[in-house]
Amino acid sequence: MKRFCWPLIVAALLAGCAGEKGILDRGDYQVDVRRQAQAAYPRVKVLVIHYTADDFDSSLATLTDRNVSSHYLIPAIPPEKGGKPVIWQLVPERDLAWHAGISYWRGATRINDTSVGIELENRGWRNVAGQKHFAPFSAPQIAVLAKLARDIIQRYQINPANVVAHSDVAPQRKDDPGPLFPWRQLAAQGIGAWPNSDRVAFYLAGRAPYEPVDEAELLTLLHRYGYEVKPDLTDAQRKRVITAFQMHFRPARYDGLADAETEAIAQALLEKYGQG
Repeated sequence: MKRFCWPLIVAALLAGCAGEKGILDRGDYQVDVRRQAQAAYPRVKVLVIHYTADDFDSSLATLTDRNVSSHYLIPAIPPEKGGKPVIWQLVPERDLAWHAGISYWRGATRINDTSVGIELENRGWRNVAGQKHFAPFSAPQIAVLAKLARDIIQRYQINPANVVAHSDVAPQRKDDPGPLFPWRQLAAQGIGAWPNSDRVAFYLAGRAPYEPVDEAELLTLLHRYGYEVKPDLTDAQRKRVITAFQMHFRPARYDGLADAETEAIAQALLEKYGQG
């Protein structure tokens, strides 16, 4: 009789363990997760904002095809269900999506590996008499983006300086989300970086905002903040880096020229958030 009791006791103990907090039953085996390593870090460190440069249906088709993907897609006018705006999640946050492409930020490459990407339905820009004219973003779209972005930032404790534009991490290839994206408005809600106006004035030191400054010195500041600045960049490529910075932090004028206000903004950002 005793021979048959022992297996029953073991089975009962195992059943009790399976229901114990921190013991996960995965069918053919169990996993004890009660002791977690300290040297573990979240994959996600960066939040990248894009525009789709297309309508919603075409954007959804592109982002669910084989060549490109993004974690989220937000329509220009999000539909509502049960009184709440609906957005599309196309890739789980734990998985890598191919949205940033060849990229660089704050010393890191392969930004896809460490980021969540959010695509906003937006037509992008069109050429009018040789000038880029960007499409605006709707208030409902930005409102739900703010809620989503805040959740992601809190979930992964993302540094404000790591909430970036696609053009920040790939300035030679991309313009999105462009100068009409409300970075300042979002920063006021705790989403992303923005310089303090009094510190910009301090570093401007009475100079006229558009007074020319040394381009090499400005690019050194931008590289310290996070942008990729290689020594062999052409004149056009250097201008692209400055333009990307200006579209993000000085959208009133984004001509790619090195001026005093752009320099002062870079200095104020470095003071506030440190270098990458």
